[in-house]
Amino acid sequence: MPDNHQVERWIERFPLIKGFSAAHLQIARGTVHFPVLEAGAVAYELDGACANYLMCIDGRTRVFRMSEGGREVLIYKVGAGGTCVLTTQCLLAGGGFPAESIAEERTELAAIPASTFQQLMAESPEFRSFVLDDYSRLMASMFTLIEEVAFAPLEQRLARRLFTEAGPDGVVHKTHQQLAADVGSVREVVSRILAQWAEAGLVILRRGQVEIADRAALASNRLH
Repeated sequence: MPDNHQVERWIERFPLIKGFSAAHLQIARGTVHFPVLEAGAVAYELDGACANYLMCIDGRTRVFRMSEGGREVLIYKVGAGGTCVLTTQCLLAGGGFPAESIAEERTELAAIPASTFQQLMAESPEFRSFVLDDYSRLMASMFTLIEEVAFAPLEQRLARRLFTEAGPDGVVHKTHQQLAADVGSVREVVSRILAQWAEAGLVILRRGQVEIADRAALASNRLH
């Protein structure tokens, strides 16, 4: 059984749980567990069984596919307060997980077993509404990503990724290889673009880091 602190953090991150009936809350609390993944740990393998509905309390996972040539293609990321749309699809429609998922940093999850997920979907209007609304929103974001990868220039995708990943100090703690995987390219091409931006004063390059030096100029020149 999870301890009260874990349950409280889960409910704080996902307030919908407060709307459960007493019976459904008891079912959820009695079956949920809280796996913790260290950075680099596997959340799901390709074609693996979807045994749980996963809700991210803290941390972040990345969901991706590997091409036949061994290149990683990012599909989406799941951060705190998020769920995994492909896991939801597996639980709703059956079949194995159609991608791979790993933790990018230490990640704490709330895992609702598939049997409990199906019961709550059938019996709890609050849970069903949350799952379907969240699924629809995540599917829309996936189509946006597909459109961006298919049609947006690489420089635009890379600039957007830098803005997404940058901390409050404007620093992105990622290697050129990791950024290349995020935008569906290869390290050599990404390194060349970053070097050009560094020469123009838009970014500052350090080992394992990219600092956005001129946010306005980068946005003006690369996002339109």
